[in-house]
Amino acid sequence: MFDAVTIGLGAMIGAGIFAALAPAAAAAGSGLMVGLALAAVVAYCNATSSARLAALYPASGGTYVYGRERLGPFWGYLAGWAFVIGKTASCAAMALTVGAYAWPGQAHAVAVAAVVALTAVNCVGVQKSAWLTRAVVAVVLAVLAAVVVACLTANTVAADSLGTGVTLGVTFGGVLQAAGLLFFAFAGYARIATLGEEVRDPARTIPRAIPLALGITLVVYAAVALAALHVLSPDRLADATAPLAEAVRAAGVPALAPVVRVGAAVAAVGSLLALILGVSRTTLAMARDRHLPHALAAVHPRFKVPQRAELAVGAVVALAAATVDVRGAIGFSSFGVLAYYAVANAAALTLTSAEKRPPRAVPVLGLAGCLLLAFALPLSAVVPGAAVLAAGAAVYAVRRRTRPDQNM
Repeated sequence: MFDAVTIGLGAMIGAGIFAALAPAAAAAGSGLMVGLALAAVVAYCNATSSARLAALYPASGGTYVYGRERLGPFWGYLAGWAFVIGKTASCAAMALTVGAYAWPGQAHAVAVAAVVALTAVNCVGVQKSAWLTRAVVAVVLAVLAAVVVACLTANTVAADSLGTGVTLGVTFGGVLQAAGLLFFAFAGYARIATLGEEVRDPARTIPRAIPLALGITLVVYAAVALAALHVLSPDRLADATAPLAEAVRAAGVPALAPVVRVGAAVAAVGSLLALILGVSRTTLAMARDRHLPHALAAVHPRFKVPQRAELAVGAVVALAAATVDVRGAIGFSSFGVLAYYAVANAAALTLTSAEKRPPRAVPVLGLAGCLLLAFALPLSAVVPGAAVLAAGAAVYAVRRRTRPDQNM
């Protein structure tokens, strides 16, 4: 149980909280905390549905496999496509977080350099080890604890941090949008759902580890958000490019700002390394099934890694990191990942009681929550996200028509 919860925390508590607070505050204002709770509820439903599916289908590929097996080849393909585009945007957001905290004046250049360096590392088969994961989590938790203590013990309280600031109707829409953006900070929780072959008594351990890890993460994030709002108004928090560094400066502890910047950069580098690794492996799986160019399925004979997929993903992420802003990347990423988990919840709805289906309310709430939060995101995320999904569907239809004999 302890190891499963630790792995879940390692997957969730990372750089997302350093970047997602500002755009979420811009959307929800003082409704930020409600948005955080909604994001956690949807994440719990998604993780629970994924856990039950992972127990039946332990093969790598996640919802790409679940959708294909439970709903049909098209839905598996669409889930994989949504994952690749969503997580590619996550990579860009993490790279830009490195730049925003490490060297704000050259954020895009630093982001591109980080992508190039980590792609090179992945191409020679160097992966983030378990001890490094624990070390990064320890650093991040220490930095977040320092931020919370510094802000909550500050004498200054933001004048409008407790005000509503907007009308009820606008607040409701803003809260939903904030929840969609904050969903980005919970990314990684499904790692617990894939532990079926790695923990003792998975049928008992995984269903308990998921809510425990999510609960701890929610408490940590809520403490950080409350601490930031204690010293910054929602408007100031929304305008910050490095929100937690700005928070400790407002708390009167400017000497802590460099520590926060280093901690955020370390967390973002760790997340970026894992993300590039994960996207390239899904790209490899889809290339093997010829849903992506088959040339990307090649594995290097010496390093045993899909170097072509790694290089392709790295090139796309580097281009995105050079041209987009972190807030746009977070919104686009959230749209793609929410679409991915919508398919997972739909697949879980087809489970029978003999297959240990979760309570029906869980996948129903998860599916509805994913769709609601996805389309509550800013139009700058929804329009291109929906367009890219539609383009993927069109490619699937064309390939199926031109190659009817192929298993698609």
